[in-house]
Amino acid sequence: MTNALSKLLETRDWLMADGATGTNLFNMGLMSGDAPELWNIDETAKITTLYKGAVDAGSDIFLTNSFGANASRLKLHGAEGRVHELNKAAAEIGREVADASGRTVVVAGSVGPTGEIMAPMGTLRHETAVEMFHEQAEGLKAGGADVLWVETISAAEEFKAAAEAFKLADMPWCGTMSFDTAGRTMMGLTSAEMVKMVGKIDNQPLGFGANCGVGASDLLRTVLGFATAGPSVPVIAKGNAGIPKYHDGHIHYDGTPALMGDYAVLARDCGATIIGGCCGTTPDHLRAMREALETRPKGEAPTLDAITEALGGFSSASDGTDGAGPVASPRRGRRRRG
Repeated sequence: MTNALSKLLETRDWLMADGATGTNLFNMGLMSGDAPELWNIDETAKITTLYKGAVDAGSDIFLTNSFGANASRLKLHGAEGRVHELNKAAAEIGREVADASGRTVVVAGSVGPTGEIMAPMGTLRHETAVEMFHEQAEGLKAGGADVLWVETISAAEEFKAAAEAFKLADMPWCGTMSFDTAGRTMMGLTSAEMVKMVGKIDNQPLGFGANCGVGASDLLRTVLGFATAGPSVPVIAKGNAGIPKYHDGHIHYDGTPALMGDYAVLARDCGATIIGGCCGTTPDHLRAMREALETRPKGEAPTLDAITEALGGFSSASDGTDGAGPVASPRRGRRRRG
C-alpha cells in the first residue's frame, strides 16, 4: 500500500513524531475531566494551534486529537453518538495543517484504548472492540488521515482488535503499547512478547513500539528489548518528558528540552526509526529533539548504564524479558495521552 508514511520511511533514516496532546491542551485552558475531543468542534482554532505547534517544531508526523473518541469513552460525556463526527473533524483540521506546511507531514489518526477490559478477564467482547475501533477508523479516514495510530494499549487482545478494525477500514496503521508495570504492560506483556505478537498479525503495521509509560529511561530499555527480539517493521519510541510531579494542584513533567534532545538521539541509537514524545512534551521539547537528531551522528546502541547516566534511573530492576517483574492484575481504564 502506497501512503505518505511509507514513502517517508523509504527515504529517511528517522522520522520525528509529535509530543503531548493533553499537556498542551491543558496549557490552552482544557479542564481536568473534560473531553478534549469535543474541542474538535467547539475550539477548532486551539486544535489547529496544537497541530501547528508540532509541525512548526519539526515533526514529520502528528497525531490527531481523537485519543478518547471511541463510543465507550465518549459515553462518559454523553457523546457516544458523535464518534464519526468528532474523529472526522480531528482529521480534517489535521489535514489542513499538514497540507499548508509546504512539506510532507503525516496526519496520524490517534486511537486510544476503549477503557474496558477484554474478555475473558473482563466483559468487552472481541467483536465489540473491533466495532468500536472500526467506527473511529472510518471517521478518521473520512477526515483525511494518512494512517491510523493506536496507542497506549496494554492488552494484546485489544491491539489485535484494532488491527482487525483497521483492515476493515482499509487503512495503513501503526501501534504502540505502554510498558508501565516493571517493564511490562499493565496486562503483563513484555517487549519481546510484543515483537512476537506483531510478527504474527495478519494486517501488518507500518511501525510499532512504545509510548507513555513511566519515564524516558524505561521506554528506551523497552526499545532495546524490541531491537534484541529482531523486529520486522520499524520501531516507534514516544517517551514522556521526564517524570510527573505534582505542583500547585497540577501535574508537571520535569524533563527539559535538553534532556529530550538527549533522549531522541538515544532512541535512534537504541533502534527506533520513528521518534517522538508523549506526556509533558511541548513544542520547545520537539525543537530540541529535531536539532539533536539533525546535528548529532548516529552512535552504537547505548548500554543501560549510559541511558541512566543521561536520563536518570529505571523505575524497576527488570524489564520483564528475563522472567522477573510482576504481572499486574487488570484494572479498568488508562490515562489519556499526556
